[in-house]
Amino acid sequence: MTATLAFLRDNAAFLLAGVLLSFTSSFGQTFFISIFAGQIMSTFSLSDGDWGLIYSAGTTVSAIVMVWSGVLTDRLRVRVLGAFVFAGLAFACLFMALNPFAVLLPVAIFLLRFTGQGMTSHIAAVAMARWFVATRGKALAISATGFAIGEALLPVLFVAAMTIMDWHYLWIVSAVFVLLMLPVMQRLLRQERTPQSLAESESAVGIDNRHWTRGDMLRHPLFWCVLPSILGPSAFVTALFFQQVHLAEVKGWSHVGFVALFPVYTIISTAFMLLAGWAIDRFGTRRLMPFYQIPVAISFVVMASADSLWWAAIAFALMAVTTGANSTLPSAFWAEFYGTRHIGGIKSIATAAMVLGSAIGPAISGVLIDRGITFPEQMLGIAAWFLGASCLIWFGVGTAVRSLPRTT
Repeated sequence: MTATLAFLRDNAAFLLAGVLLSFTSSFGQTFFISIFAGQIMSTFSLSDGDWGLIYSAGTTVSAIVMVWSGVLTDRLRVRVLGAFVFAGLAFACLFMALNPFAVLLPVAIFLLRFTGQGMTSHIAAVAMARWFVATRGKALAISATGFAIGEALLPVLFVAAMTIMDWHYLWIVSAVFVLLMLPVMQRLLRQERTPQSLAESESAVGIDNRHWTRGDMLRHPLFWCVLPSILGPSAFVTALFFQQVHLAEVKGWSHVGFVALFPVYTIISTAFMLLAGWAIDRFGTRRLMPFYQIPVAISFVVMASADSLWWAAIAFALMAVTTGANSTLPSAFWAEFYGTRHIGGIKSIATAAMVLGSAIGPAISGVLIDRGITFPEQMLGIAAWFLGASCLIWFGVGTAVRSLPRTT
């Protein structure tokens, strides 16, 4: 306990900056944008299919741009790059508020997804992975609590606010909030530095005692073994939340009753986010990666056969185990296996894959639903994806771990 308190005290500014970045990314996340889905479709006379295609198109383009822009975290300090990204996210919120044309909606979605879900969350993860070594897992877990806080607070606050305020004004409120957070972040990082855990060297090596570049990683088989596990949670967990109305209707559940289970998901996800951070520092990512997606595979099997909201709650609990770990484990994995000197470029590929997955999942599930395959009927195939991804990780990590530095 004493060591934990000392860690929090000595690194409070860095950790709070990570939490702030993670929380602020909420304004470009699916759970926040989907709050306004009904109003957006009504205002611009869109069908569910139209809205889904627009959302997927904007998200896909943001994933492509992330491949290039993510490298900036290797060249610019957080307080510099973060200032530009926060300004861009505030502009994206204003653009959504003031845009009068349906044809420009893909641009609005692109700006929100790129600056929010993409760059802001990317900067937070890269900063924690680079700034910390021995306590990397703990730092990533604490930083990621910003996501959980956003998921817990913002939907409730903004849905309530929509009863007394037009949705356009709420996007203006969001823009103002992001701008107000900019000087806070600058204040926290006014003496941005590498913490003492990295005092001897500003970077840690990976496999073969090397500083891997992004190109090196893409030519290494381990990356391709891990890629399906990066795509999976983003694609299919996003699809579940995106198709929540359809899922509740097919199961015969009230939508309100289904949504009431979300706090269960958030609480357990946060708990396992923190637990994963401790486990990373204790055991390393090499021992955890092959197994952390098994709970979400089981969760989709349970949800597919669930005939009551009680079983749905169990499915959410299992899903939360994986999504909580997923908030910290992959970021620590890239640093452990490929080093931290070029972690921004390396992590940008993973972030782009994650963003792309969040575009693919809703699109594919929607197409299958239109063709008469309900989302519950898709879930066994989704579970098989996660089990296959776990097998690939087990093979890839088991092969690569022999070349890791003995000190990691």
